[in-house]
Amino acid sequence: MKELLRTTDPVKIAMASALLEGEGITAFPLDVHMSVLEGSLGILPRRLMVAERDLFMARAILRDNNIGTD
Repeated sequence: MKELLRTTDPVKIAMASALLEGEGITAFPLDVHMSVLEGSLGILPRRLMVAERDLFMARAILRDNNIGTD
């Protein structure tokens, strides 16, 4: 697994996940529960992981949709 995106924006994680799933790339959000446990202040970033074989295509999909990292 490789980190594709790290952000404190839950909307960005959801959007990226939906775009990737639409292209047949499985994305795994990490640290979602830690972000909730800290009180929803948004200070702990969430990560979006993809399989190493999908990393190049996943980066291209995010770039084409103007989704960058914080």
